[in-house]
Amino acid sequence: MTPAVAVIDNGICNLRSVTKALEAAGASPIVVRNPSELASSGARGLVFPGVGALRDCVAALRASRLDDSVREWIRSDRPFLGVCLGMQALFEGSEEGGVEGLGVFPGRVVRFRRPPQFKIPHMGWNTIRFLHSESPLAAGLAQGEAFYFVHSYYCEPSDPALVLAQCNYGGPFAAAIGRGRVFGTQFHPEKSQSKGLQVYRNFSRLAAEFPA
Repeated sequence: MTPAVAVIDNGICNLRSVTKALEAAGASPIVVRNPSELASSGARGLVFPGVGALRDCVAALRASRLDDSVREWIRSDRPFLGVCLGMQALFEGSEEGGVEGLGVFPGRVVRFRRPPQFKIPHMGWNTIRFLHSESPLAAGLAQGEAFYFVHSYYCEPSDPALVLAQCNYGGPFAAAIGRGRVFGTQFHPEKSQSKGLQVYRNFSRLAAEFPA
């Protein structure tokens, strides 16, 4: 089965890379820009990607009125994947300009404070360690797999149980989060070659299993 997966286009994401990666992973991506498009999409999964500044990302989401749609989708425990800023936006706020997030999860987004030898932004390939290897998002992935990162801020969940995977860059930080069918990755699966495609494949499988 090829599941329909909605991808939010807020004008601040690498949309083409994400939709192509989802197609390669066996999903049928549907780009949505407002609540009515999402409601009529028939999608079983929702992906919220973002790059750049979190303030712009959240502002664009609110302008499209999709912020409430995202909250309701997550509240219903439907398959959801936030990528990079799409993960950061789920928290209460960020040090990046005092941005107020969606408040789906308690916690904040903070700037890296690392020794001088660790350049900011954290950019390039780095390995991750799954804290919950039984998670459906981790299927087919081993400990120590490398993924592609580019960010200056990272999420600090108030609930440690929310952290699905950690990465180390002068100290550990949340590389991925997960609760129920809701996930977020600080890394970019669409830029992470075969391992990133496996993440999208796992998410697409979860969407396919969700009742229509």
